[in-house]
Amino acid sequence: MAEKQSNINVKAIKKIMSLMKRQEVTELDIEQEGVKIHIKRGEEAQAQVQYAPPQPLVQAPLQAMPAPAAAPAAPAAPPASSPDEGLSAVTSPMVGTFYTSAGPDAPPYAKVGDAIKEGQTLCIIEAMKLMNEIKAEAAGTLVKVLVENAQAVEYGQKLFLIEPLKS
Repeated sequence: MAEKQSNINVKAIKKIMSLMKRQEVTELDIEQEGVKIHIKRGEEAQAQVQYAPPQPLVQAPLQAMPAPAAAPAAPAAPPASSPDEGLSAVTSPMVGTFYTSAGPDAPPYAKVGDAIKEGQTLCIIEAMKLMNEIKAEAAGTLVKVLVENAQAVEYGQKLFLIEPLKS
């Protein structure tokens, strides 16, 4: 009988012993997660806790794998220039519904080709019945609107592409 420190729930054992007494059970064995508990009531009453030794993990021996044949080095291709290269993206700061104007009959806040000023309102995103104005962080020219009016948008989704002003 080996004695060790463990995370045995003493309250649970007392509850089991109480149930044993009410049900007139004199002896009980419990085994869980490598811990064996033997409880015996009566004149020779004693509680025993035994730990089963952990089962060793059997691991197959590692076999050396042959190294793959090296592929001939291809000349590095120059990176393809993206059509959006050099443009600044305005992204959605929240999940909601994208609107280009203040109302159905109102003109859009900004159209492709418009000169944009820093801090200018570009659109509205409705989230939980609140209208949130999305403003330009830098001045430039609006090159592309990436979202349709009244479309649902996600957090971080690109809304506009702006060509920054040349210094």
